[in-house]
Amino acid sequence: MRLRAARRLLLHVVERIAASNFRGTTGTDVSMSDPESRDPANPRLSEADIAALTPRGTRSHLHDGEPLFQAGAQRGGFFVVLEGAVEVLDRTGDEPQRVMLHGPRQFTGDIDVLTRRRSLVGAVARGETEVLGLSSSDIRTIIGERPRLGETILRAFIARREELLESGFEGLRVIGSATSREAFHIREFLSRNQVPFTWLDVDEDPGIAGMLHDLGLRGEDLPAIAAGAGPLLRNPSVLELAEAVGLRRPFGTDIYDLVIVGAGPAGLAAAVYGASEGLRTVALDSVAPGGQAGASSRIENYLGFPTGVSGADLTSRATLQAQKFGAELASPAPAVALELDGEHPAVRLDSGERVNARCILIATGADYRRLDVPGRERFDGTGVYYAATPIELTACSGSDVVVVGAGNSAGQAVMFLSEHTRRVWLLVRGDDLRRSMSSYLADRVEATENVEVLHSTEIREIVGDERLEAVVVEDTSTGQTRTLATAAVFTFIGAVPRTRWLPAGIETDRHGFIRTGRTAANPARRTTDRDPYLLETSHPGIFAAGDVRMGSMPRVASAVGEGAMAVKFVHEFLAELTPPAAGTDR
Repeated sequence: MRLRAARRLLLHVVERIAASNFRGTTGTDVSMSDPESRDPANPRLSEADIAALTPRGTRSHLHDGEPLFQAGAQRGGFFVVLEGAVEVLDRTGDEPQRVMLHGPRQFTGDIDVLTRRRSLVGAVARGETEVLGLSSSDIRTIIGERPRLGETILRAFIARREELLESGFEGLRVIGSATSREAFHIREFLSRNQVPFTWLDVDEDPGIAGMLHDLGLRGEDLPAIAAGAGPLLRNPSVLELAEAVGLRRPFGTDIYDLVIVGAGPAGLAAAVYGASEGLRTVALDSVAPGGQAGASSRIENYLGFPTGVSGADLTSRATLQAQKFGAELASPAPAVALELDGEHPAVRLDSGERVNARCILIATGADYRRLDVPGRERFDGTGVYYAATPIELTACSGSDVVVVGAGNSAGQAVMFLSEHTRRVWLLVRGDDLRRSMSSYLADRVEATENVEVLHSTEIREIVGDERLEAVVVEDTSTGQTRTLATAAVFTFIGAVPRTRWLPAGIETDRHGFIRTGRTAANPARRTTDRDPYLLETSHPGIFAAGDVRMGSMPRVASAVGEGAMAVKFVHEFLAELTPPAAGTDR
């Protein structure tokens, strides 16, 4: 959960050493005597910067100790200190801890100002203090209109979040059992949405029993979520948790220019380009931004990252970039139906809400196939996993694990797990790893000492009671079986498109992948005289991009390109809806 890309850490350390005022990650004071402090996490604005912010802001005066905003505040947090000082406090532990001290011409806030999430920390005035407060929308406007000032603000936001996590910030406390599927899904949801939390396993830590008693928790209340002085959530649904941390808000009756269903690489690229080009854009995802790529430990063949980039890092940057331009992101927001019979198409969510649109981009991607092994369902989320991240690692660190699959996702999982487990068995159905895995990755897998590749091998039985204990595998070329003692199975096999929620008006191939362009040009389904645009489906104004589309290439770069390209066709379709001005040619 707190792993950082080496590239960012190296850059961060170099900047710190170069800065005239060094501040560690434990929250010690920044010297307030140097007006040109180069600390990227706590810069000082120039008088010209403050003059640019002033027309959009509201001045407030606070007395010593008066709260400026509380942890859990919605859309709060950006204040420029004009006089006095503001102390930012972390109250998630037993005692309040200083996070940062802002003096004159410095400002509060981190990435939550842009993401519209609830603030993780609170702030109080120190001495007689005057501040200038700005809204999230005003900050996004400033970032767009004034690139230099915007870069200063964004760099500070990102650096502060990194330092907060590195300082031991507890965030939410998730209390539950490692054998609980509900607890796993909550941890997965928080991790994928990059919400800081601390996991407390009632099965491993005997001291937690006293905490449960003090909090008045019983077995049926678990998993439970504690947030400092905030309300205690007892066995919440993912939606209830999302609303509590500010990830979800109700949808009204407004009509969006572009509704994106699925926030993987294709959906996030479309959100960035759509919002940056003036389209009112919202991206919906059933779990979290990033899709399958977001759960990848390292992507090494994406252009511009020669040392690789983690899926979480790529996702966080893309998400912040989309929100910087004003795109809305909502999760969890599972789509259950696409309604095409109204004046405008609409996406209906499992909550019953309808999100109205002029154009819709389907970028829901594909799921890995489930293992067709008796009893597998009992261990989904408690021994059988479909991603390899630090969350899944908590159940098997230091033990022997099994990975099933022969694609790049399986290879990346093997390399990540090999660094944290005793041994990794890679089960491959065929006899040649390079038929479906990139050559560079296959070479690396085969050269890793604690990795054993088992060709022509499939799982036949899963063994265990409350916890996974072993799997029985068969060599299909000889018929011989063997038992592998393991705590976890990671499966990355096949691809099932997430299209079951779509109506018959959206044509798919026999596997469920969406037809686009000329392959979707069925005259019986069209309501226009033209052929569909390249990424347009059989229904005008409904587009598809990424892994969910028939004929797409399963690579991050390809998905990003399709998502960006889809916005061009959205503009062309919207132009069709706008009648030409009188006296002009179309």
